[in-house]
Amino acid sequence: MASLAEGSSNQPQAFAPGLHLLIDFWDCRGLTDAAGIEHTLREAAAACGATVLGVKLHGFGDTGGLTGVALLAESHISIHTWPETGYAALDIFMCGRCDPRRALPVLEAHFAPGRVKVSEHNRG
Repeated sequence: MASLAEGSSNQPQAFAPGLHLLIDFWDCRGLTDAAGIEHTLREAAAACGATVLGVKLHGFGDTGGLTGVALLAESHISIHTWPETGYAALDIFMCGRCDPRRALPVLEAHFAPGRVKVSEHNRG
């Protein structure tokens, strides 16, 4: 049985299924608006050329944030919000010909973050 250390390497792999973006938004608006967030996740997926299979969001009360995922044929977009701090954490993983970077302008237009951090991770 291979150990985790044996499976990890900085060497290029023959199979690269896709690109994974980790996105941090600070000083955001609209962090409790479930309908607006669902619409935005669907628009973001469309901007990437992805196929939405479904969206599931769960709110944590009137003053709480929400968590959710847009399930895509090409993988997913997930979100977790903390309105009390103005923070949203998103991740987008897409495979095939979809480019998750194309979701950023759509997400930024909805949330209007004051500060953004994006990290890219090639999977595989």
